[in-house]
Order: sequence, then C-alpha cells, then structure tokens
Amino acid sequence: MALSPASARSRNTVLSPRLEALLRDHLGKDAVRLEPDTIGVAGPELTDRILAARRATEIERPTFKPLHGRSIARTEASSVTRTIGSDVREALKAPLPQNIDLSGPWPLTGHLFLRDLILGRDPRRLRILMSRNLELTPLLTWLVISAGAALPGRPKPGDDLTELGKLTAKAANYQDRRYAMGMYRRAAAPVCFTISTLVANALWLGSPFDDSTPNRNIILESLRLLPPSWNILRRASPEYPALDPRIGAGDDILVLPLLSHRDPALWEDPDEFRPERWDHLDPDSTPGYLPFGHSSERCWGRHMVMPLAELLLDRIREAGLVVDPEQRTAKVPLLGLLGVSEVRVLKARDAH
Repeated sequence: MALSPASARSRNTVLSPRLEALLRDHLGKDAVRLEPDTIGVAGPELTDRILAARRATEIERPTFKPLHGRSIARTEASSVTRTIGSDVREALKAPLPQNIDLSGPWPLTGHLFLRDLILGRDPRRLRILMSRNLELTPLLTWLVISAGAALPGRPKPGDDLTELGKLTAKAANYQDRRYAMGMYRRAAAPVCFTISTLVANALWLGSPFDDSTPNRNIILESLRLLPPSWNILRRASPEYPALDPRIGAGDDILVLPLLSHRDPALWEDPDEFRPERWDHLDPDSTPGYLPFGHSSERCWGRHMVMPLAELLLDRIREAGLVVDPEQRTAKVPLLGLLGVSEVRVLKARDAH
C-alpha cells in the first residue's frame, strides 16, 4: 500500500498545544477525565452507548442551537436544511465555468468560490454574512445582522433570490428580519466553511494524489486525520452515569473523534494518510469513525458536504494545482472547525 507522496510526508502539521496534548496524553484511552466536571470519551463502544442514549438537546446542536435566545424547533431546522439543500442542487445544475481559478490561499479561496456559486443571486447584505471574519466574535456577527435588518433596500418577495434568501424577504418586521438573517448564516455558512476547510485539509495532507485514487477516498481519509467536527458535546444527563462508573452525575461528556480517528487499536498506520484504506471500509459502520456524528443523529449537511468537496477536489486535480512546495508548515488552531489555517495552492508551472 502506498504511503503519502514524499512531498506530503515532508510537511509539518502543527496542532494547537491543547490538541497536541490530547493526542499525546490520551490516545488509545476509551475514557479520561479532562476537567473536574468533564469526561472525554473516545472508545467506540462507550461512544455508541452515550450518543445513542438520547438525542442532542437544543443547546448541544452545533448549528441549530438557540438563536439570540429564541429556540429553533427541529421541524424548522429540518425545513431550513431542505431549503439550503435545494439551493445547492440548483447551483450544481449548470456545469462549472472552465476558467475558474482555484489557486490562492485555502480554505479562503474555496470558501469564496462556494459562497458565490451557491448564494451568488443574493444581495451583498446577505452574502456578507458568509464572511470568515465574523467568526472572530458572536457580537460582530450580530452587529452585522442587526445593521442589515435595519437598512433600507432590503430583499423583498419577488426578488431574484435563492430559496434561503427568500426566507429573509418574507420577514414582516425588524425582529423577524434579524432572526431570518441569523438563520441564513446558520444554514449557509457551515456548508461553505466545512467544505473549503475539508478540501484544504486534503490538499495539505496528501497532495499530489495518485491519478487512480478516487476523490471519495481522499475526502474520507482527510476527515479521519483532521475531522472538522473534532468533538461532540453532551451535557450532564441522568442517562450517562449508568453507562460507565467513571461518569459522575454532574459530568459533561466530550466525545472525541480526534482521538478515535487515530487510535492504533482501530487503524493500521493511524498517522499515515492512506486513502486506499477506504477501498474496503464502510464509513457508516467503521468503529470509531464519526466525521458526521453518530448513526443515531447524523450531521444535517453530510449529503451536501461530500458532493461539493469532491467537485472542488476534482476541479483542482484537473487544473493541475499543487501545494506550494516552499510551504513546509501549516498550523491547526483550536477552533470549533478543525483545519489548517492556510494552504498556499499554485498552478504547477508556478511551483518551480
């Protein structure tokens, strides 16, 4: 089985100190106390029992937790998910232009491309909600939303908008517009952020890729080594102490795909980027593999993430784009979405 290309193996991935400490101190353990009130869990059997014990509460859902104090019902979350899904399908109906240039710093380049591909019909006050700068602080995000909801010239029913954009145009008053714009960001931003991060991770970890390696395998292996959702939170709950004596009544639980995805008891050569392993593994049933959550409650966006990530990766490979050979180090900061902060991607002829 081929290992990662020499150019990829020579790259240095620098995890944040906390992530590095988790791997150094707790790899291979099924459960460990992280804080006086927090248990980390990585063993696949215990993980299955915990995540199957009950559904995530509204404050545990990463995307559809309460918005500015207003609860988001599961029925509404499902409806909004279908809406952004229809916008993605609409965007993919037409073939991509042949002159697209995806060189530049990733994941930013991919993020901007996806924003314009999926949401290009919407006005600037909506598309600006996709800005990665808004990740700096929730306060900044809410200030931009509040300003957009108050300014004149807002979207109106009948405008040429995406289906997600039409939800904001239907809002009858300022409070409803703020909420609708908040939902717009909640639904669309994770799609753009996650896919661009995932492709950047794949490029950094494994490019250049063998021509025979399917995009699907590359994406699945990237999700293993750098899972964008590297932890799954469950607040203290009466179901959990009965599952394992190490879990106290007041303990929160942090399920850690970051650890289970590299557990040497579960994976051959766990630190190696080996996309060929997915020729014979089923991502939905492989123990300890949780890039989209547990089978009892899969991530709402998984059916959008994979096709779009494969599409971008396919276009990059067709264009002969490569990671800048002068770049030897990439940092992985401690953020909610795990990924390399910047990968410089060049046209092959510019890399020499």
